[in-house]
Amino acid sequence: MKKLNSIFVVLLISLLFQSCAAVRGGANFGSDRYKYNSSSSRSPEIKEKAVASNTTTSSETGFYVGLFFTDIPITDELELQPEVNFVAIKDLNQIQAPVLVKYNVAESFNILAGPNFGFLLDTSEGIKSFNLALDLGVSYDLSEDFLIEARYDFGLTNLLENGDGDNSIKLSNFQVGIGYRF
Repeated sequence: MKKLNSIFVVLLISLLFQSCAAVRGGANFGSDRYKYNSSSSRSPEIKEKAVASNTTTSSETGFYVGLFFTDIPITDELELQPEVNFVAIKDLNQIQAPVLVKYNVAESFNILAGPNFGFLLDTSEGIKSFNLALDLGVSYDLSEDFLIEARYDFGLTNLLENGDGDNSIKLSNFQVGIGYRF
């Protein structure tokens, strides 16, 4: 069974790299929002981060690198753009797998939107490792090979295990970068 799984993984990776259309990278500005209600929180991490007020935001700067794959046409103006990215921000490193719908507004200008499935690496106790987010962004083709992009990744998942509406941690990112198509 292990041999069969290994063969499957090698075939999957080969398929992904063959369909790779571009690499992307740039600056990542991440923020985590802590919401805390002192009467109901059981998490010392939330209490530590949000003692002075009921809501606190902390920000960190990092980078991202990734691959986006061949655009899959839906209509003349819409395409599906799957991606795999590594985002490095201090203690919040993650692998992201956005599946974006790209709308061609003008010849070189595109709007992107869709779900982003994030998998946090090295989470601390009491923190979930899966982060569902909504990505909204734009890209502009500088040439056939190069593009610039900006997008906001709005975290939807409460990353606090046993969290509720009064106690939560949500992770969001703003990314600005450049891409190169092969």
